[in-house]
Amino acid sequence: MDLFTAHSDIEQKSRPPVPLAERCRPEKLQDFVGHEDIVGNGTILRREIDSSHIRSMILWGPPGVGKTTLARIIAHEVNAEFYAVSAVAAGVKEIRHVIEEAAKLRKYSGRSTILFIDEIHRFNKAQQDSLLQAVEQGTVILIGATTENPSFEVIAPLLSRSHVYQMKMLNNEQIHHIVERALQTDEQLNQRKIVVEDFQAIYRLANGDARRALNLLEKAIDLAGEQSGPLVLDKNLFEKAATQKVLYHDKQGEYHYDLASAFIKSLRGSDPDAAIYWMARMLEAGEDPKFIARRMLILASEDIGNADPYALTMATSGFTAVTYIGLPEAKIILSQVAAYLASVPKSNSAIVAINRAIEDIKNFPDLAVPLHLRNAPTSLLADLGYGKDYRYAHDFLQHFVKEKYLPTGLENRVYYNPGREGQEKHLLERLKKLWQGIKSYSDLNNKK
Repeated sequence: MDLFTAHSDIEQKSRPPVPLAERCRPEKLQDFVGHEDIVGNGTILRREIDSSHIRSMILWGPPGVGKTTLARIIAHEVNAEFYAVSAVAAGVKEIRHVIEEAAKLRKYSGRSTILFIDEIHRFNKAQQDSLLQAVEQGTVILIGATTENPSFEVIAPLLSRSHVYQMKMLNNEQIHHIVERALQTDEQLNQRKIVVEDFQAIYRLANGDARRALNLLEKAIDLAGEQSGPLVLDKNLFEKAATQKVLYHDKQGEYHYDLASAFIKSLRGSDPDAAIYWMARMLEAGEDPKFIARRMLILASEDIGNADPYALTMATSGFTAVTYIGLPEAKIILSQVAAYLASVPKSNSAIVAINRAIEDIKNFPDLAVPLHLRNAPTSLLADLGYGKDYRYAHDFLQHFVKEKYLPTGLENRVYYNPGREGQEKHLLERLKKLWQGIKSYSDLNNKK
């Protein structure tokens, strides 16, 4: 045995096995499970694949729903060069190298290059900016994968150059199909008689994640070991494979939203204990901490508003801290923010105000801006009366003058009606005094 052969034997023995989820990854579109609304016959993406004319895209969805698999299949179907990088490890230097190679390939062979960036939401603005020109010119076809809402995490110029496809959790039937196919087609598993006794356990523990389902299957088989006769995989074996009992989520995802609803209603109802309980349930069930932080950002304005203006600052700081820190420590920050938001005075005046204004805009869409409020940057506009007789508030006592600011037909409308709780009661007293005899602040959302 020569040195090379010996080295190869050692390398072969030390090489880790390929996980079942990777071995079972489909390579053709016909084997791809789920997401008919994205790749089914007649869809935009399917037509692009069939015509080999792919545009840049963002695949947005939870883990294990097939984002990476779909990207690889697209590259295979259109015969494009495929580069896959992770935003966690790659930087601008790596991206520029891929772009340079793609430009050469395009020039000398005419082939397209697909650049797949996993977790693209982890790229900072500078890293995302480095992609713009190449995407704009078609040097690379970008396929970004993210578990986060692209509207928050991907820069607007890159979003405008990409089509966003939202990939949802797989349902039980799709998970069943993926597991059965693995048992039948995988070369290591189809040599044995394996019976899944409790698919419900897989559905519950996988929670719409195909990778998790296959990992559970593989680990359960390992735990069962060698047995005479058929290998039966039951609920207890799957729960041991999962290392814990995952909290229940039904296949349609309603329970996910039920927990979120209970959390928000507890915050709105000023019960910090209930809010923290429901939040803990969500976290233990694997909820994204950013989802929770975002919901609290919305609540800070929708249900607290100017009753405690600091609540929005608190929620914003909490979201930023959660983004920086991540789990497990982020749960402490979430608990602090939730406790505060639940405990402070409440007001829904902000959301009532904007909804009232939008309703009037829909009913009266083209009301003219009063002449005295218009801008007069030229002498012609000034001669036409633009800005004439406008009274500058700071020239008057208390920096206030009873001026007409709304268009004709909506004079003296009250959209923002401050509540009588917390800091907002002082705003109410001030506005009532300033607009006495003109505006009425006795609408229904000011109940005592």
